[in-house]
Amino acid sequence: MAQLEAFYRRHVEDMTRFVGRRFDDPHTVADVVADVFLAVVDSGDAYRSAARDERAWLYGVARHVVSAEYRRKHRADVLNSRVAGRRLLGADDIARVEDRIAAENAGRTAIEAMSELPPRQRAVLELVAVDQLTVAEAGRALGMSSVTARVTLHRARARLREAAGPPPDGATPAAGAPAASTDLSRSTA
Repeated sequence: MAQLEAFYRRHVEDMTRFVGRRFDDPHTVADVVADVFLAVVDSGDAYRSAARDERAWLYGVARHVVSAEYRRKHRADVLNSRVAGRRLLGADDIARVEDRIAAENAGRTAIEAMSELPPRQRAVLELVAVDQLTVAEAGRALGMSSVTARVTLHRARARLREAAGPPPDGATPAAGAPAASTDLSRSTA
C-alpha cells in the first residue's frame, strides 16, 4: 500500500496536467485522473511482467483511460454523465482543479495545432513536446520501437512546419504562440 501511495504522489501532478489539457471540466479531470490510478492498480501485474519504464507505462495507461473517457462522453447523454455517480467537489477542490486547467491553456492550444496530424504522429509529438517524455519513453508508451517513434516524430514536426509556412524574415513568434515548453517543432528528442 505504501508503494502505491508513493507512486501516486510521484505522478498525480503529471497526470492532472496530462488530463487537464484534454478536458476543461474540473469534475471530469478529477474523475479521469482517479480512473488512471484505478487502471494502474488493475494492471499492476502487466507492468511488472512487461518490465517497462514506469513513466512511459503510466502515460500509456493514461492515454487509454482518456480515450475511453472520450468514447464514454460521445455515447452518453451529456447532462446525465455530469450528474450520475459523481462525488461533488467542494469549492476549494474546484478552484484548485480550475487553476490547473487554466495553467494548461497553452498545452490545449498546442494540441489543437496538432489536430490535423495523423493519430500516430500526433500521439508521439504530444508525448515528447507537451508531456516531455523522451522519444524512447513515448515509443514505449505507444508500443513502438524508439526508431519508429523518432521517425514518426520527425514526420510530425515536418508536417507542422509545412502547415505553418515559412516565417517572415526577422519575425518573432506571434502573441499566443506556444511557449518554449510546448514548441512543437523544436522539443528535444
